[in-house]
Amino acid sequence: MWLAHELADVFGVQEKLTSASAQRIYDQIAAKLATPEFRPRALYARFNIEVLCTTDAATSPLAHHQAIRDSGWGGRILPTFRPDALVNVDAPGWRQELDRLSEVSGIDVGDYRSYIHALEQRRAFFKQMGATATDHGVASPYTQELTDAEAEAIFARAWRGAASADDARRFVGHMLMEMARMSVEDGLVMQVHPGSFRNHNPALFARFGSDMGADIPTATEYTRNLHPLLAKYGNAAGFTLILFTLDETTFSRELAPLAGHYPAVKLGPPWWFFDSWNGMMRFRKAVSETAGLYNTVGFNDDTRAYPSIPARHDLARRVDANWLANLVVRSVIDLEDAHEMAHAAAYALAQQAYRLS
Repeated sequence: MWLAHELADVFGVQEKLTSASAQRIYDQIAAKLATPEFRPRALYARFNIEVLCTTDAATSPLAHHQAIRDSGWGGRILPTFRPDALVNVDAPGWRQELDRLSEVSGIDVGDYRSYIHALEQRRAFFKQMGATATDHGVASPYTQELTDAEAEAIFARAWRGAASADDARRFVGHMLMEMARMSVEDGLVMQVHPGSFRNHNPALFARFGSDMGADIPTATEYTRNLHPLLAKYGNAAGFTLILFTLDETTFSRELAPLAGHYPAVKLGPPWWFFDSWNGMMRFRKAVSETAGLYNTVGFNDDTRAYPSIPARHDLARRVDANWLANLVVRSVIDLEDAHEMAHAAAYALAQQAYRLS
């Protein structure tokens, strides 16, 4: 559905895509991409994009964002704070990431206290550059609050290269708590997307490197793992925690009840393996009865394929219109409600959740 929409509506391809036509279509697309009409800013206007956000390492100086600001262009491109490389203390290159953190923050990071201070400084910089959200990719949504002494001890072991797997797990869980605490204080919306076994195929990884495919979903538990975080911050005024999942078995069992109960919790749309017609319909059917529509965030696109943006949003609108029409036909809602809910699902919920108005 995406590909058909993208080829026909964006690139004007009328020929059926087959093995025989693939090269001709590729050449047609390549020729279009070389024209001024297909430059990124021209497509931004053509696609009627209101806001586009990038995901940026916490140590990024955001030079490209500054260049866009300085250019005088009217498009709204915002950064998103992604600290994963700084919180995974057992990852290769973690010490080098701390060196970069020291450099860009102007804070000499050598212990846990200075590390937290530097992260707070970077969040303030991102917010100054227009960021409204943070993004956290974790193996599990496990959370645990450590004492300062415990966090300092793990940080010190990691600094020496002696952190264990359990140290890393506990530290990431603690840093999710810290990121929630910072979001309560600075107002940045917190997104968490757990449950991917990345680079599953070693042959593919050996040939092409990291993040080139073979990301496989894992079973993910939210209710117990998030309890420490939600017990402390789930009722905090102004805090928004948007949860994503690759494990759709949790939609109705855990995620919908959590979003239906805690004021801070919102459900991100189905994505990655489930942002398809069937996946989106299963999501609406699974969560809406318990969480309702207004505890979700509509459809926020996460594509790396820029020309697919209108196709993906069109598909999401069609799915939600189909779901709402079914509710109208069965007299669950009336047509006036459906019109209001359709606008919310397509536009207002994302704008409100990410504080973009």
